[in-house]
Amino acid sequence: MSPQPPTPVAGHISRRTLLKATTATAGALATAVAFAELETPAEAAASFVKGVDISWAPQMEARGYSWKNAGGQTQDLLTILKGYGITAVRLRTFVKPSNDPANGHCGINEVAAFAKRVKAAGMSIMLDYMFGDTWNSVGVQNPPAAWRNMSYSQMRTAMGAYVNQTMTVMRNNDVLPTWVQIGNEINSGICRPVGSVSNGAQMTGLLNAAYDQVKAVSPNSTVCIHLAQPQKYDVMTTFFSRYAASGGKWDMSVFSSYGSADLAPGIVANMKKISDAYGKPFLQSEFGGRVDRASSTQAALVAYIKALKANGGQGIFYWEPECMSPFTGYNMGAWDSSSKRPTAIMNGFTQA
Repeated sequence: MSPQPPTPVAGHISRRTLLKATTATAGALATAVAFAELETPAEAAASFVKGVDISWAPQMEARGYSWKNAGGQTQDLLTILKGYGITAVRLRTFVKPSNDPANGHCGINEVAAFAKRVKAAGMSIMLDYMFGDTWNSVGVQNPPAAWRNMSYSQMRTAMGAYVNQTMTVMRNNDVLPTWVQIGNEINSGICRPVGSVSNGAQMTGLLNAAYDQVKAVSPNSTVCIHLAQPQKYDVMTTFFSRYAASGGKWDMSVFSSYGSADLAPGIVANMKKISDAYGKPFLQSEFGGRVDRASSTQAALVAYIKALKANGGQGIFYWEPECMSPFTGYNMGAWDSSSKRPTAIMNGFTQA
């Protein structure tokens, strides 16, 4: 999940190279799905999750950044976000991060401390395991340095121990997450080369070790598999077919997509098709667009929300809307760096 500005893709808003279930056991999930099928369209729309990933916020605050609301008053970021109907916050965690403000931090103790504020604000939490010391994304899946020379069996043990320890920190702080992503944009596998998608059995063994320890500590957390670029249907089916064939465990499929408004219906239809093939609910755990093209990004956000609702998607998360320069050169936030006010992009949450 590199925060550098993305390489433009034809037909898409520039994309980062860095994408509601409420159940735990398979039986509980089946029950929830059965009830979901009885929801009216209005009920389904009301339960749709509008979320944000604001993992940079604590380090921005530590360096003196603050945020203004649309009226120009400085206000707590979470309070401003709630005014746009945001009900959930996604937070990443690195294994042994550096102290670099933009590319490090996010150790589990820092995450738990910020998660307490999120919970106090009445918002749900999604925990995003990077399984690296810094960014992992669709093109990069490097294990943490301490695991780099491990055998498969050693890495599987380390994976389970790490997830158990970090989930225990969350439990001890009374901030157990509603959703847990075991890996970030893992199209090519996890902790490569050991867990490469080309070795489905080892990839699945690592991810199942993570799944099992999430459930051991927090049976009610929904464990998610997160892939990027769902428009690439063959890549999606390669991953899921190998994962399922090797006995992979997951409760929900979640996706990254940064496509433009006109592409949203087709991309979301792919999300649904992929998820339906394995009987899993789905949501979009990453979306974003250029802040200097606020009107088109706003339109894309509205288009995705409408398409997700129409296809039974359970929510959408905007990736780092709070970011501002010079903290980062990432140009796909939703705040104006000069005025410190939200741009029109944020209005998209209230328009669909």
